[in-house]
Amino acid sequence: MAPTAAGEREELVRLCSSKNWSKAIRVLDSLLARSSSIQDLCNRAFCYSRLELHKHVIKDCDKALQLDPGRIQAYILKGNALSALGRKEEALLVWQQGYENAVQQSADLKQLLELEELLSNAKQSQPVTCEEQVADSPIADSSITKENQSVVSEEHVIDSSAAVESSPGLGSEHIIDSSKVDTHEDSEILRKSDDDIEISSGPNEIIQVGPITILPKILASSKTKSKSISLDFRLSRGIAQVNEGKYDAAISIFNQILRETPTSPEALIGRGTAYAFQRELELAIADFTKAIKSNPSAGEAWKRRGQARAALGESVQAIEDLTKALEFEPNSSDILHERGIVCFKFKDYNSAVEDLSKCVFRERTNKSAYTYLGLALSAIGDYSQAEQAHLKSIKLDQNFLDGWIHLTQFYQDLANVEKALECLQKVLLVDARFAKAYHLRGLLYHGMGQHRSAIKDLTMGLSIESSNLECLYLRASCYHAIGEYGDAIKDYDSVLNLELDSMDKFVLQCLAFYQKEMALYTASKVSSEFCWFDIDRDVDPIFKEYWCKRLHPKYVCERVFRQPPLKESLKKGRLKKQDHAVTKQKASLLRAADLIGQKIQYNCPGFLPNKRQYRMAGLAAIEIAQKVSRTWRSLRNMNKNGKKGWRRERISTPSQNRGGSGCSTSSPSETSTSYGFNDERPPSGRYMFWHDIYAIAVKWRQISEPCDPVVWVNKLSEEFNSGFGSHTPMLLGQAKVVRYYPNYQRTMDIAKSIMAENKSVFNSEDKVIDLSEDEKLRKIMQASSCYDLHSIIGENFWVATTCESTACEGKQLEGTRITVQQMDKRGFDFAIRTPCTPSRWEEFDAEMAIAWETLCNFHCGEAFGSNDMDMLENTKDAILRMSYYWYNFMPLSRGTAVVGYTVLLGLFLAANMEVTTNIPDGVQVDWEAILSSTPDAFMNSIKPWLYPSLRFTTAWKDYPDVTLTLSTTGSIVAALSSYDS
Repeated sequence: MAPTAAGEREELVRLCSSKNWSKAIRVLDSLLARSSSIQDLCNRAFCYSRLELHKHVIKDCDKALQLDPGRIQAYILKGNALSALGRKEEALLVWQQGYENAVQQSADLKQLLELEELLSNAKQSQPVTCEEQVADSPIADSSITKENQSVVSEEHVIDSSAAVESSPGLGSEHIIDSSKVDTHEDSEILRKSDDDIEISSGPNEIIQVGPITILPKILASSKTKSKSISLDFRLSRGIAQVNEGKYDAAISIFNQILRETPTSPEALIGRGTAYAFQRELELAIADFTKAIKSNPSAGEAWKRRGQARAALGESVQAIEDLTKALEFEPNSSDILHERGIVCFKFKDYNSAVEDLSKCVFRERTNKSAYTYLGLALSAIGDYSQAEQAHLKSIKLDQNFLDGWIHLTQFYQDLANVEKALECLQKVLLVDARFAKAYHLRGLLYHGMGQHRSAIKDLTMGLSIESSNLECLYLRASCYHAIGEYGDAIKDYDSVLNLELDSMDKFVLQCLAFYQKEMALYTASKVSSEFCWFDIDRDVDPIFKEYWCKRLHPKYVCERVFRQPPLKESLKKGRLKKQDHAVTKQKASLLRAADLIGQKIQYNCPGFLPNKRQYRMAGLAAIEIAQKVSRTWRSLRNMNKNGKKGWRRERISTPSQNRGGSGCSTSSPSETSTSYGFNDERPPSGRYMFWHDIYAIAVKWRQISEPCDPVVWVNKLSEEFNSGFGSHTPMLLGQAKVVRYYPNYQRTMDIAKSIMAENKSVFNSEDKVIDLSEDEKLRKIMQASSCYDLHSIIGENFWVATTCESTACEGKQLEGTRITVQQMDKRGFDFAIRTPCTPSRWEEFDAEMAIAWETLCNFHCGEAFGSNDMDMLENTKDAILRMSYYWYNFMPLSRGTAVVGYTVLLGLFLAANMEVTTNIPDGVQVDWEAILSSTPDAFMNSIKPWLYPSLRFTTAWKDYPDVTLTLSTTGSIVAALSSYDS
């Protein structure tokens, strides 16, 4: 039979008289579950204060003050709790607010005078003592006296004032998500932060162990007064041991309690907490589960089990537990904070934003919630609000390292270099030995092409954390790029020898194997002419395929010859002095290249400025212009002499690797296919086919950033017949990919138009799904999201854009595939995917050949040598048409966009036209081509800003010859790195 309210009140008085505060709290829980009495909230806060559970005191006082902002007692109790936690300034503000409210209304004079004394003492920085009272309560007169309070203070010996600040350094992992589809997707940024730890004896005091938080709540129960006091004392002592980092001692205390009371939820929760600190998460979960079985209403047990499950990556179960915990404490900012973080790590960003927004509304000083809110908002593309949330987190605490790091990553993702560097400088002012800051700045410098600067920071980071795999891998990559091959291989070996603790690190370790082989290959070529650096012919297709796919290298090791040791090809392991020598010609060439190459920059969020890539593109464009102009002169002469130069034949050229990196065991003299002219060749050398022109830019792109596996897709493996494809997402789950999401709406509209026109789509098995029903088509045209389209179709699907053929009039080629794939229940992968199959390759090869032939015919005719821009109109159009087919072809594993625009710049130069403008803000030239169904549509989108910028020039003809000035691979590596010396 349930006790009456009057009976519970009598029991409450009895429990307080016997100082059984834990059980008194349970009675008050029961009373408050039925009715939110302001006085009972204050009574419970008082009981919590007797147990020194200060954060629960604050929580109950806040609830009381929401109901009655004039309740003096709540101000007194809250201020005392804040003061006990060492938050003196906050305590003073609370008491000041309470006093101002009290003097303006009819207040309890005794409490008013007490509050005035507290204020006076606090302002004078005197020790604060007070006689806490619970007024207007059935238990106030008889059970809570100053004498009783002194007894309790002797029984509970936890030093709560030091519990938070002196907690051991057990932080939480913070994952900075970079859904970038670019060069470096290699590492998640993991940070263990002391700033997120709070360990105390109170039920709301947060103990974070890795990514979990444990919130101990003592709800001891007993049958007798003496046993109750003893149990409270032992539980308190156990928690004190946890606070001091003495987990084995704490577990021993809780074990003793559990031998006497095997189902004690308080002891189970306490022991689970200690296990969690020791990373014994399975044991912790087992204890929390037992506590829940013992008392299903123990909200704290649900909460802590959720946190422990989150630490094990069991996100679904963790969210379920935290949601259950919220049933017991619907307005708990702590639980909202925890669930928000779990949702963020589970990539449910919308739910994370909802939870964390509620959290910071209730607790406006929660810096961790603000920074995670910033991360979640950034993921869903709300960059303005994300920045404000991050800024709020560091405004609350200027020394909040995680906040600064997350803000750095935010600016870096948006390619705001200046602000990212400013943030990192702030981090290092707070902690000059913060290794993650050096890694992040190294990553930023690497992305900007400043490899030597990156090496300095990464070396500093490694001096602090010598086994940091991310730093080692990135430094190896930087050494590799600038030609310090001995140091690169040493770092790659260190990466390969490290013990791993995550899949992300395993991927880096796999990449280190391939990168080491490529470093050895490049080192073997540094003294040779650059024409002998030929990854696509020399390196085994299987090696390249596994490299691009980041697969385990075991099969490669069994199948492919390994590169000989470094000492056999490069004694000192670095470039020779003559490679670094700067002649007058070389300096002139590099200045010109830097100016030309700057034109490749996309002025869109997410695209970092990269000086190394500028120089690469400029040198490649000049080399293309020099070689193409020679070909055009030869063709012009042949046309004058009435000779034909356009009958193609396939020629085979043997590999020149002679046993280099990744050389196939089965066919060391493997041949590769290229194209040339069959007719008589002039003394100037062979003619160029379209592939030869783009191959120049591809080789420059390969050497400029060796960590990027840039290869021709048809050279990937013998399994090319099965097809390979690129994947460029705009939406990944709920995350809006910063670089490509601006193309989302346009791509969505095109997909819907294709569906309406074809009245069908293809499913994931490439089977046709009929959409001829008028109702379905109407719904499709009204759809506004991936969710809408997927709901209508009922499964994953794709549609293909078309490209109007020039080689075969009236033919429509398959352009790119727009795909919608559901990712669990959290969102969709909305992307463009371009398959490269032999049949498609042949179709686009024909288009590129015709486009190149048309360009040559136009320019080698009447327009040859003309400085009349009108006369050059057909040449300009032909260059854009050729670029259109290149972008839709997408024949490289990566780098298609930059190679395409580099060739465009080179071809215009060859035709004596210089592009003088930058690409306009928000324009991505490759996407303009991909989303245009005809060459004319693409040209119409590019002409308005490109053509007016074209300036007739022949100055480029005075540039030194690239192949003579930078003749060896080593001299090219040195030239690409010299600006960062």
